[in-house]
Amino acid sequence: MSGWTYLFLAILSEILASSALKASQGFSRFLPSLVVVGGYGLAFYFLSLSLKTVPLSLAYAVWAGVGTAAIALIGAFFFGEAISPKGWLGIALVAVGVVLIRLAD
Repeated sequence: MSGWTYLFLAILSEILASSALKASQGFSRFLPSLVVVGGYGLAFYFLSLSLKTVPLSLAYAVWAGVGTAAIALIGAFFFGEAISPKGWLGIALVAVGVVLIRLAD
């Protein structure tokens, strides 16, 4: 697999783990807590594999940016968390930033 595929898998794992973190209710629910631990473990494993071919600065910027924007959207749509107009602008700027970073590669 390519480094970008591993990075995509790392991002998906991190998003799953972060979403389960909310559902774990402070690690008081077993199954979501298990998903958190496994998801973060997979996220770092796949991120480490991506770093064999993707530069660290680029990989981490994409991983953090996409993960942050995705979790904000999941929070809004699945957990009913409010996003202000400035928050929406921030999410859009993160998306633009990730595209620009990728194009600069």
